[in-house]
Amino acid sequence: INNRDGQNIVIAGSGAYAGFISWWEQPIFVSDAFTVKPYNGIIIKYCYYWLKNMQQYLHELKTGGGVPHIYPRNIAPLKIPIPPLTIQKEIVKILDNFTQLEAELEAELEAELEARKKQYEHYREELLSFGEGVPVKALGEVLQRTKGTPITAKKMNKINKKGAPIKIFAGGKTVAYVNYGDIPEKDVLTIESVVVKSRGIIEFEYINKPFSHKNEFWSYHSNNSEISIKYIFYYLKNKEYYFQSVGKRMSKMPQLSIPDTEKFKIPIPPLSKQKEIVSILDKFDALVNDISTGLPAEIAARKKQYEYYRNQLLTFKPLAV
Repeated sequence: INNRDGQNIVIAGSGAYAGFISWWEQPIFVSDAFTVKPYNGIIIKYCYYWLKNMQQYLHELKTGGGVPHIYPRNIAPLKIPIPPLTIQKEIVKILDNFTQLEAELEAELEAELEARKKQYEHYREELLSFGEGVPVKALGEVLQRTKGTPITAKKMNKINKKGAPIKIFAGGKTVAYVNYGDIPEKDVLTIESVVVKSRGIIEFEYINKPFSHKNEFWSYHSNNSEISIKYIFYYLKNKEYYFQSVGKRMSKMPQLSIPDTEKFKIPIPPLSKQKEIVSILDKFDALVNDISTGLPAEIAARKKQYEYYRNQLLTFKPLAV
């Protein structure tokens, strides 16, 4: 059942998206949100673009403690510039075209990014597949396993400091940066390692700076000069789906046990070959995953370009009195 006709400016009223503005051409049902319709003399799509340009300001109007809210009364006092209808129509036409071009370009770039990811995974699989003649060893035989630190999510959040030198890994993408002294010195690891995130979202992380991790995880480093830990990381990363499937067999919460990695066998080619593989995969990884380079940066740049032109079109000088 719809409670709004087509062409609506919808503003989320509560929660993490409170103040978020969206445009709907078709009839919709609005709940925990409200719509805005301008008076005669203002084109609704022009009003939408103007409010979208005020998005950050609207976020700052949110009130409330645990669950932020924004209400129609917060929006009502905003003063919107009202140029002649011909100007409004031209602005809408230009921004509609920009929006379409942005969507098409973003889709094109994301498709390219997805293609690069598949290409990267293909080459990683090729580079890390070995025939007979390459020694195979269990991880526990060639690497040293290290423990983490007993720390809760609450404490991680409390001691997290921007720019601090020690990175602490928790589940998923959760990390904290802490100073020396915030956790026991014995729990700070300073050797190039692979972190085994063994519970929840099972994955592997490479780190070559001071770090620690929650104590239900573990990490590996090498004291063998003939083994590149970065090579080990890439090999394990290539087998993440395998380890994720192993983890799902244990319980409702995906979880690995130490023997799952200790007994896992990995081919160990000559160090020169390991370094060659690492060099190639580093370049692919930077292109695909690093937000500061490659296609992700291009997507972000195009979005900023669109926002800049929208702001220019919707900024007016006040009329002289």
